[in-house]
Amino acid sequence: MDTPSASFAPLIPGMVGMVLVGSSVSVSHALVDAPLFTAQAVRYAAATAILLLLARLAGTRPVRPRGQEWLWLAGLAVTGLLLFNVAVVRGVAHAEPAVIAVAVASVPVVLGVLGPLLERRAPSRQVLLAAPVVVAGAVLVEGTGRTDAAGVAWAALALGCEAAFTLLAVPVLGRHTPWGVSVHASWLGAVLFAVLGVEREGPTAAGELTGAQWAAVGYLALLVTAVAFVLWYSTVRTVGTGRAGLLAGIAPLAAAAAGTATGSGVPGSSVWLGIAVVIGGLIGGLRAPRAYGAAASVDAAPRTAPSPTSTRSR
Repeated sequence: MDTPSASFAPLIPGMVGMVLVGSSVSVSHALVDAPLFTAQAVRYAAATAILLLLARLAGTRPVRPRGQEWLWLAGLAVTGLLLFNVAVVRGVAHAEPAVIAVAVASVPVVLGVLGPLLERRAPSRQVLLAAPVVVAGAVLVEGTGRTDAAGVAWAALALGCEAAFTLLAVPVLGRHTPWGVSVHASWLGAVLFAVLGVEREGPTAAGELTGAQWAAVGYLALLVTAVAFVLWYSTVRTVGTGRAGLLAGIAPLAAAAAGTATGSGVPGSSVWLGIAVVIGGLIGGLRAPRAYGAAASVDAAPRTAPSPTSTRSR
């Protein structure tokens, strides 16, 4: 993995990716009554085809996983794609959507602590201080809601799966690049969802999708999967999981903006306050650290040499 950068430019892809993820909230409403597993299987299969085409146009070619890389990539697909979607769907049956959204919005704290450790460097004090601020702002934006014990458990699983989507990519980003990780995660996800779709919904469930649902699947496949995955992993690879994790706070803001644009009404005062808090947390956590001699770089530089997996040729 590249040495994490303190500059602003590498953050832009991740910011755009989070805006796309946030925009998916409104689009996903079209799939509420669709066969879940089948729709997701189509989404990830289409995303795989799109990614392979875009990768070829970009002059890169995904390589075949080997050895333990299969475990990291399969784990990413199982947790970050399959279980995450199941946790969200099952969770809203026991809790209001805001509860699940708030749990997922807490991912900056998890990534700020565990991400740097996985990258073999010390967590950044700046990021650790900013992460709770970003989460607090996201809570204000999303609101809170009622839940039961099962809802809390599903929310916790959704948070863990959201973090796993980034953390499990760290050991393989070096060799596979954002393009390769995105391709392998997508086709593995397509296979997993297809198996469940055939078993739970039947082999002809795709025929039940309406025109609006096909359009939603296409949007999710192109922008929220193919494009957003590559943008997100590009930022993670460049700046590290800690700083990149703060960008997850942008998704609730984008969701609120998308909701306003689609006619859900103007946000209330608590949402505006939450937006201001998120922005403040992002500014505090993402600004370039001041130089105080050698000590200033302690949070940005790896403590040990990268693992052999991350230094192999691409």
